[in-house]
Amino acid sequence: MHIQIPTVLLDGTVLAALSREDMYGYALTKIVQESLSISESTMYPVLRRLKQEGYLETYDEPFEGRNRRYYRLTPIGHTHLEEIIDEWIVFRDSLDRLLEDNRHE
Repeated sequence: MHIQIPTVLLDGTVLAALSREDMYGYALTKIVQESLSISESTMYPVLRRLKQEGYLETYDEPFEGRNRRYYRLTPIGHTHLEEIIDEWIVFRDSLDRLLEDNRHE
């Protein structure tokens, strides 16, 4: 079964990963891929959008003669993550009840 990932869940997954530590794009992609089936080409537009919306900021660090761009949550990003988590809990609980009720019929 292939379920399309809603944007808000992808955003929440990215923000949750970055709430633990700052990461560069490739490392972040690998972390998110542990939970969701997404391609690397999907991740960078998401990161650009989240940065434009003020949820992320970037900084560069030298690595092996090149710069790596790291992403970090802004205070607004932390607040947005909390909103996504609250909405997810309500959605998950409602869906669990519906599916469990259906299973017992």
